[in-house]
Amino acid sequence: MAKGLGNIMKQAQQMQARIARVQQELETKEVEATAGGGMVTARVNGKQQLLELKIEKDVVDPEDVEMLQDLVLAAVNEAIKKSQEMIQEEMGKVTGGMNLPGLF
Repeated sequence: MAKGLGNIMKQAQQMQARIARVQQELETKEVEATAGGGMVTARVNGKQQLLELKIEKDVVDPEDVEMLQDLVLAAVNEAIKKSQEMIQEEMGKVTGGMNLPGLF
């Protein structure tokens, strides 16, 4: 029985090491999303940090700031969603699809 427990602990440590490696790799991976037909582009990394926000000059209208705000929100939210999906996919490869709370 002690040997079985030792094997389980060893497997858990190996999984923990793989998870840490994937989390580190995710920091360098990036996703991008656009809104308004490419007028606003948001780039987010695997830590869900906004890295870049591009706004085309044509969409900047002082008379319609709300539209620009909506486009920025849409692009950033979509980029974050893509980042979350990327994280889930990469972590799923390590955990075999098990949902382990607190990993990301």
